[in-house]
Amino acid sequence: MEFIDYTIGFPVIFWVYIAAITIQLAYYWAIFGRFAFHKKKDMEIKGFPVSVVICAKNEYHNLKENLPLILDQDYPKFEVVVVNDASDDETIFLLEDLEREYKHIKIVNLSQDLNFFSGKKFPLALGIKSATYEHLLLTDADCRPTGRNWIKRMSGDFSKKKEIVLGYGKYKADKGFLNKIVRYETAITAIQYFSYAIAGMPYMGVGRNLAYAKSLFIKNKGFISHYNVASGDDDLFINQVAKKLNTAVEYHPDSFTYSAAKSTFKEWWIQKKRHLSVGKYYKLRDKVLLGTYSISFFVVILLFLFLLTLKIQIWIVISAFVFRLFSQIIILKKSFLKLEEKKLLLISPIIEVILLLLYPVIYFSNLISRQNRWK
Repeated sequence: MEFIDYTIGFPVIFWVYIAAITIQLAYYWAIFGRFAFHKKKDMEIKGFPVSVVICAKNEYHNLKENLPLILDQDYPKFEVVVVNDASDDETIFLLEDLEREYKHIKIVNLSQDLNFFSGKKFPLALGIKSATYEHLLLTDADCRPTGRNWIKRMSGDFSKKKEIVLGYGKYKADKGFLNKIVRYETAITAIQYFSYAIAGMPYMGVGRNLAYAKSLFIKNKGFISHYNVASGDDDLFINQVAKKLNTAVEYHPDSFTYSAAKSTFKEWWIQKKRHLSVGKYYKLRDKVLLGTYSISFFVVILLFLFLLTLKIQIWIVISAFVFRLFSQIIILKKSFLKLEEKKLLLISPIIEVILLLLYPVIYFSNLISRQNRWK
């Protein structure tokens, strides 16, 4: 049997490992650190009239629980536009009852045969066009604001230049490891899009908590450039229109929204398939930046384990890995404090590896099948 000397390729493998570690450190300190160490100025209450837009399809129970909290916001002038997307539960009766109680709710009923497109984009576009005011605040039926200052906080970042405000849509902490995975992945996504926006490279937002100008939506012809994609009413639109000067971030705890995380792995898997299916439509710059981070992390883990088996310069290999790990912990700790995410830091390396293994599987499963419905 021929003996293979793996030490011959060690110098190349070693320097590839060091390069991947360096790339990871650059991401954490030069990009993600921007959010971790960011300090916002005191909010100026501008009092712009705001239209909150919500799409609902068979969301009777969520609307009953969450909609009154939105209608009772402490804000001088706002309306709540609810698009009833051909619900066949008791949604319409609930909305009619709320309409008699609240004068600032506007109901838009959409019949089944009117939505010729798959996904949420058509009903959402209809709700946006039905909105009275220029400044729009979007959320989902299953989301609730942290308190009565949600509109005040999210709209406080609007200005003549700032047409987009990126917010944070949290998931409620619950029992089980899956809940920690969901909350960790959501927090990491927020850290990324907040950090890139602060760095002048905004690339996405989440529809659970997102604000932008109606004129921006109209000027860019809404979702027409990606109507063929079922998902992406939030991140694809923001990827298309967000720029360095027109985007603001809002992460004050009063600006958060909450919703319940998926309780089964199957539900979460379907949700992630839908979310990850739109990444290929991002701008090339954003795909390169996001992809480089993921690939470099994969290389770090793979070569770290391989180099350990060689037992050559092991202290350098381990020291570089530990330095990268401590950098990650420092950045995540400060970021999690801002996002009020608890009990995630210590298990973050484990979850990160799990997601690293799951994402490629989800990606390849999307090549086989597609998720075409939003409900």
